[in-house]
Amino acid sequence: MFELAIFWEWAQFAVRWLHVVTAIAWIGSSFYFIALDLGLIARPGMPAGVTGEEWQVHGGGFYNIQKYMVAPERMPEHLVWFKWESYMTWVSGFLMLVLVYYGGADLFLVNRSVLDVSAPVAILISLASLSIGWLFYHYLCKSPLGKHTVGLMLLLYVLLILMAWGYTHVFTGRAAFLHMGAFTATIMTANVFFVIIPNQKIVVADLKAGRTPDPKLGKEAKQRSTHNNYLTLPVIFFMLSTHYPLAFATTFNWVIAALVFLMGVTIRHYFNTMHARKGQPNWTWVLTAIIFILMMWLSTSPKLFKAEDPNMAVAPAFEKFAQDPHFASVKEVVSTRCSMCHAAEPVWEGIHRPPFNVRFETDAEIAARAGQIYLQAGRSHAMPPGNVTSMTDEERQKLVAWYQSSVSGKKAE
Repeated sequence: MFELAIFWEWAQFAVRWLHVVTAIAWIGSSFYFIALDLGLIARPGMPAGVTGEEWQVHGGGFYNIQKYMVAPERMPEHLVWFKWESYMTWVSGFLMLVLVYYGGADLFLVNRSVLDVSAPVAILISLASLSIGWLFYHYLCKSPLGKHTVGLMLLLYVLLILMAWGYTHVFTGRAAFLHMGAFTATIMTANVFFVIIPNQKIVVADLKAGRTPDPKLGKEAKQRSTHNNYLTLPVIFFMLSTHYPLAFATTFNWVIAALVFLMGVTIRHYFNTMHARKGQPNWTWVLTAIIFILMMWLSTSPKLFKAEDPNMAVAPAFEKFAQDPHFASVKEVVSTRCSMCHAAEPVWEGIHRPPFNVRFETDAEIAARAGQIYLQAGRSHAMPPGNVTSMTDEERQKLVAWYQSSVSGKKAE
């Protein structure tokens, strides 16, 4: 049974790798086509139906790219559809959510000091929020308000702020930020799957049949594509921020999440304006820097990290680790080799915050991180970094014996 932890870790690595590869492909193609579309220029002598073209140079060759708003006189036999990058990014991301946050719900998803719910209930809340959030957004876009670009964007921003506040009052800070990324990515991929691609297929079918496509289809797809354009950077931020407790584990984490979306807008506005050859609005970088500094200031607010009650009971899911006969010796090892950094107030020089907001000052904290201790300090030498606290091989074996004994229910040799 204890070897399942190693398999699970490698499974997470494989899915994370897939997620990174597909995300690069999706974001890369998205950024490219946005820049291309904004940079198209109408020149004399272009073929009938062409609304703009652009010349590009790459890889030692020249490319002449033309855009048909309707269709060429003769439809090509094969069209390249850019959709699987989006679909696989969402699928691999959801698998990561399942492996890390659903599989480790008692540690990574549930924060009983915020909302005391069971792991299954927390998972159901997670799933419901992703699906219901998309439906609310979708029908909001289809409502009369969807015709008013500025009003719609402002209302969507309010929705995102409410989701940020809600997530931080239901899940752990880390899970809240991850869910903000998942919530946003679900909207983006659903836009592609339910609106953009179906609309494009209808247009292509109409053109092949000699019918005139409904212009509403293109307008609707363009609206969703624009939303995706401005949501891309916040998604990246949320995925990366789960490694930085100053972003997700602070008092005003939900305000920081709200500001992330504003940064996404300012940065994308700069590049969109530049690609459209409408100048370089450098003021957006100044505003982005101000927003980022504000986020830094918010992260230093009082009660930065809420200290655990030393008398807090061990969560039922981790009682087997705290009750194991090896726990006393393991606690001594962790207190000697790890707690100088992993504490509410670290004493190791140069460490001002517990790395990744992981603390080992109570029985509950040590038991809850049993799997990570086993993998990072028992099975591997990842911790302590560079073995700066001189953890011995004998001490590492104690960690392994503790985990194996707790999981198997039998005393390990």
